[in-house]
Amino acid sequence: MQITHQQPKSKGWALLLCAWLLTLVSTLAVLFVGEVMGQVPCILCWFQRAFMFPLVLVLGVACCISDTGVWRYALPLAVMGWLIALYHNMLYFGLISERIQPCGAGPSCSGADMTILSGVPLPLLSLGVFSLLIVLLVLIRRRFTQ
Repeated sequence: MQITHQQPKSKGWALLLCAWLLTLVSTLAVLFVGEVMGQVPCILCWFQRAFMFPLVLVLGVACCISDTGVWRYALPLAVMGWLIALYHNMLYFGLISERIQPCGAGPSCSGADMTILSGVPLPLLSLGVFSLLIVLLVLIRRRFTQ
């Protein structure tokens, strides 16, 4: 009976580990782009970072203590980051127009140097990371609240 109890917990821990690694790699990547490559982020990128950076700590601590209830704290941060990333992408791809372009006053995300993996824009990559993180957190929630 103890083996069956450990097995679901280990699957939950694996999801937690994946979520933490996703946030860690994302954070290290944007720090590399900003600090090593010298690319200054736009205002919307800063807001997305403001929601991603704390997730590294929150999910890292949750991994250390096997806290599968961390979705209660992490999901709101991920959703807020996702909403900002969605808005950023809608501006980036011209789906909505705005009188004051967030990327226009300072650094711009529309330059060719702000792409990765053969042309994937950083705002789209951010939206994908937040989306994947939300999926992982929802899976953790479903697995442990049934």
